[in-house]
Parts: sequence; structure tokens; C-alpha cells
Amino acid sequence: MVKIYLVTSILFCVSSNLFAQTYNIGHTSIDFYDNARNRNITTEIYYPSDTNGNNVPISLGNFPVIVFGHGFLISWDSYGNFWNSLVPEGYILCFPTTEMGFAPNHQFFADDLSFIASKIQMENQNSNSVFYNSVLPKTGIIGHSMGGGASFLAAENNPNINTLINFAAAETNPSAISAAGNITIPSLIFSGDDDCVAPPVIHQNIMFDNLNSSCKTQINITNGGHCYFANESVLCNFGESSCNQNLNILRQEQQSITNDFLKIWLNYSLKSDQNSFTIFNDSLQSSSRITFSQNCNGTAIMGQNKEDEINIYPNPFTEILNIDVPLEFINGELVILNIFGQPLHKELVTNKNTEINLSNFESGSYFIFFKKGLNVMKSKIIKVVHY
Repeated sequence: MVKIYLVTSILFCVSSNLFAQTYNIGHTSIDFYDNARNRNITTEIYYPSDTNGNNVPISLGNFPVIVFGHGFLISWDSYGNFWNSLVPEGYILCFPTTEMGFAPNHQFFADDLSFIASKIQMENQNSNSVFYNSVLPKTGIIGHSMGGGASFLAAENNPNINTLINFAAAETNPSAISAAGNITIPSLIFSGDDDCVAPPVIHQNIMFDNLNSSCKTQINITNGGHCYFANESVLCNFGESSCNQNLNILRQEQQSITNDFLKIWLNYSLKSDQNSFTIFNDSLQSSSRITFSQNCNGTAIMGQNKEDEINIYPNPFTEILNIDVPLEFINGELVILNIFGQPLHKELVTNKNTEINLSNFESGSYFIFFKKGLNVMKSKIIKVVHY
């Protein structure tokens, strides 16, 4: 039965990829005017189309919106890796080109991101717009480096944003770390563990901890750097080389890892594909290229991508699970979560040899955690009906 389940899952994923529609890339540039601030916001927009080109008609359909904040002294056109990857999947990407000088105003930039997020939705009602009747009321705010910090400011208490995503986010003025406390939407933070420009320990890790999101995940790319989330940028590369001259990862490799997780998350958060959330969590557990932390609905999944060594048998199991509990977790808590991070079973562990009856569990994958103080150990278990 296990083999049938795996084959069925693989066939489902393959068939989904085979029949998923892909699009060409259209491009337009629009000067949006914010009356309230007397401010012009030039925005470069890439969107799904039947033919590649400037100002070509948008493809038939309704597409979610992503508003992208660039990094400090990094031009918007350094992020072609994102629009080349995401537009063919059916997303509209907007790149405000403001605050690109040596003295950017972070709050102004955040307000620009927020304004464009609202304005592009209004274009859906504008019969003269290329986006007329084509914009899905689902919007994500995304940013890199300075734009990552600004994305927190833009998403703070913003009811028009459905998900927050950023890459190597840097602290801003006003504080992105403080703004994180007022953000409750599902959020995904990417970090590079060799980032010397905005080190995770003093930037993204604290932002993640402060987030009040209903579901938040931080992905830390092994050997990842700061600038490799984008394409070539002379000034960014110069800045990073001053503190880390030799990254042990290729730009293409870091972007590939990013895209693998980003596409799945966007399918879940902006296209309401619940199956993608399952795939996302399974990928977190199985990938050897990242470490991660996650907290969904108040339940934390924290630690490395590799399973710790816990003697659990039989695994897969049918009803009874036997566990040799590590001594350091005696008198600690045992928690079993489903793939959505929801706790299904909790108990105090008092004996080294523990037996649990899970006959009421449905077949599928689960995560088992041992917690005592700050120590956490985890493993993956599989329930089958017939084994």
C-alpha cells in the first residue's frame, strides 16, 4: 500500500506539471500618481501574455499580483530571475523604481509598495488598462534586502495583502523588526547563512521571531549569500565582496533553491492551492539544501532539515508506535503534528521505552517532536492501513 501511495503521488505531480498552462511575458511601464502624497511612482510591470513583448495584450484569465521592492542601490532590472520564473506561472509582477539613490527613504518606499498593491487592483476596473478584468484580488508583497525590510513596513496592518515574502531582508528606519509585530498574514522569509551584508542573526531571525503571522516560515539556504537572490548587480557584489569574497554556492544554485520553495508557497498563498501547502512542508523536511524554522497556528516546527536519530519502530506503523526516548528528553513533552503543523497528540514522557496507540490516526505522514526546555528533537513517521 505504501508503494501504491508513492506512485500515485508522483503521477499526480507529474500530470499536474504536464497540463499546467504556461505563459509568455508581456511588459509595460506605468506612471502611477499618488494624489495623497503628490508623488509619481514609475512602475515596471511584467504579466502573462500570449506573445512576448512590450504593451502586448494580457492573456485571458485572472492573475494574482506580486509587488516587488528592490534592494539598496540595486536596480529593478536586476530581478529578471523573478519575472522570468513567475510570470510564465501566471503572476503579475510590479517593480516600483523609486528610492534607488544613495539616501533612500524607507517609509516612502514602503508606502510606494503599498500604493501600487492597491492601484493595480483598481486597474482591473479600468477599461483602458491592459489589466482590465484580468487581476485576481490576491496580492503578495515581496522584497530583497532594503526592499525586504520595506516589505514589512508595507504589509504592517495592511488588509489588502495576502502574503509577505522577502529575501535577505535588512532592518530599516522606521524599524521592520517592530513592524513585524503587526503582521498576521502568512509569511515566508528567505535567508542565506553566509550573508555578511544583512546577517540573519541580527536581521531576518529577529524579524521572524517578531512576526505575528498565522503561519510563518524562515528558510535558511546553506552557503547562501546576500546578492545571489538577484541577478548581477555591480554595487551589491562589491559590497558583499568586502566582507565575504568566496561564497560556496553558485548564483544559479541559490536562485534554483529559492524558486523551488517560492513557487510552491505562491501556489498556496495566492492561488489557494491547499495541496501546495502539503508539498511545501514535505519539501522543507526532505531538502538537504536548507535549514528552516516554522510556526503555524501557534505550533512551532524548528530545527534542521535532517531528521534526528530517534529509535522509532515500526516505521511505517499500523497502530502501535514504539519509541526509545533519548535520556535528555525524559520528563519532557512528546508532540505529534500533521503535515499542516497542527498538534494531534501530546503527552508527558516519563519512561525511556514509550508505547503509543495511534490506531485513530489516518494513513499518511506525521512529525513527532520531543521537547524539553530549549531542546527539540524530531523525526518523521508514516501511518499505513495495511503494512
